[in-house]
Amino acid sequence: MNFQHSELTQQVAQTAADFAAQYIKPHVMEWDESQEFPVQIFKEMGKLGLMGVLVPEEYGGAGLTYFEYVAIIQEISKVCGSIGLSLAAHNSLCTNHILMFGNENQKKKYLPKLATAEYIGAWGLTEPNTGSDAGNMKCTATKDGDDWILNGTKCWITHGRSGDVAVVIARTGEPRSKNNATAFIVDRNTKGFSGGKKENKLGMRASETAEMIFDNCKIPDENRLGKVGDGFKQSLKILDGGRISIAALSLGIAKGAYEAAVKYSKERHQFDQPISSFQGISFKLADMATEIMAAELLTLQAADRKDKGMGLTKESAMAKYYASEVAVKVATDAVQIFGGYGYTKDFPVEKFYRDSKLCTIGEGTSEIQKIVIAREVLKD
Repeated sequence: MNFQHSELTQQVAQTAADFAAQYIKPHVMEWDESQEFPVQIFKEMGKLGLMGVLVPEEYGGAGLTYFEYVAIIQEISKVCGSIGLSLAAHNSLCTNHILMFGNENQKKKYLPKLATAEYIGAWGLTEPNTGSDAGNMKCTATKDGDDWILNGTKCWITHGRSGDVAVVIARTGEPRSKNNATAFIVDRNTKGFSGGKKENKLGMRASETAEMIFDNCKIPDENRLGKVGDGFKQSLKILDGGRISIAALSLGIAKGAYEAAVKYSKERHQFDQPISSFQGISFKLADMATEIMAAELLTLQAADRKDKGMGLTKESAMAKYYASEVAVKVATDAVQIFGGYGYTKDFPVEKFYRDSKLCTIGEGTSEIQKIVIAREVLKD
């Protein structure tokens, strides 16, 4: 495995970093305080190809690899985890689901608009009472002639209110029965589809998280993704790739916090010397740098396997689990290095600290990742 960044990867990463510095950084705390979901920023990223990173050029996308994708998510998240999260969710969940499992008509209809951010995408699996227990979903889709009638609620959905199109996984069989879920594409203007409660969150506050509500929502069978009953199988494959996204998001947050801590430790003087000269601080920085590098290698390994079409359930779960826990630890240590200043909103590390926690929860908690890893290890 050669993880040396290609010239293309470096160029793409620099483009994302420049964009983040110019258009995102000046507004980070403003958006965080107001919980504004800055849709226009995503429209601008669409012009650069950042909203269709993995979509082939024939469907209007950038046609890049997971290496470029990881680099982009990292660079954006080093500046703002909220924007990184929304970018990741749009690319790896809604858009990628249609790319991987849509038929040609569905791809041609939706992918060009998603890749350019004319459409913002949402993806609905989680429900109020069925988080990790997805086999017991209450949101149902019932066949009605050539249509399907959706009823139920999805929660914790990124872009649940603002998404122009959503991929929704609904139960089409009996609870807990095998192959009991099916995926559907639902347009925002469909009668019976509405956005519900918007969550007031600890972190990632500029990334919209809200309910999606379906009340006798009628959609045509042509909007069904794949075979009836394949929805959960599809979702597991989508989550394999999605975990690479969260690992990259975690890396970006960790690197942002680490770089801020290194800079501050050199500038902050106590007892007539920079605090970086004290072993208590320098050892923290050494641990942070080592753990970030280990997390990055796990993430790149998963990205490499994804690009090669190899199985990656274990590898993506390991990357997501380890990188997310590293993000929390690094952000925590960064606050500690800043001391009292780290606890204020005048310095960036308190936001990295708040944003990092979501990485250990979203797209499968750390505990679920351990279950996935254990199953794969014991299977081997």
